[in-house]
Amino acid sequence: MLIGPPGAGKTTIGKALAKKMELEFIDTDQEIEKVSGKKIAEIFLEEGEQHFRAIEKREVLKALESENSVISLGGGSVLDGDVQERLREQDDVVFLDVSISNAAPRVGFNRERPLLLSNPRQQWILLMEKRRPIYENLAKITVNTDNRKANEVVAELEVKLK
Repeated sequence: MLIGPPGAGKTTIGKALAKKMELEFIDTDQEIEKVSGKKIAEIFLEEGEQHFRAIEKREVLKALESENSVISLGGGSVLDGDVQERLREQDDVVFLDVSISNAAPRVGFNRERPLLLSNPRQQWILLMEKRRPIYENLAKITVNTDNRKANEVVAELEVKLK
């Protein structure tokens, strides 16, 4: 399970790690878009964050039932108490940490990130202030992705996850 803020590399690293370990890759944000038929930003704008979080919780808990897979969780999914409880039961929760200076160009602070629409840098900092303690508490492994290519992080994770 990969957790972390927007721009940490959860999807990119998750895909590469799954391929390297010959496992299925599940991105819960992509699953939400698939089941809803809408982009996450559309769900936020049309139906609100509460509706999005309900769908997210259902899809995350469903994904956590999957075996033999690398799962990338949406950055805010860890705010839910039931999700936290399930993650505490896991041995392989990885917090991909990143600084704002590295996250900014990765995220691009675009419209696809609904919680980063107004003053994206400030919003990202506020998200991390709230979420960092949760990420750190849930993680069994923490890896910083600053200035690193996905294959470098994957190589480190391969060693740490064995």
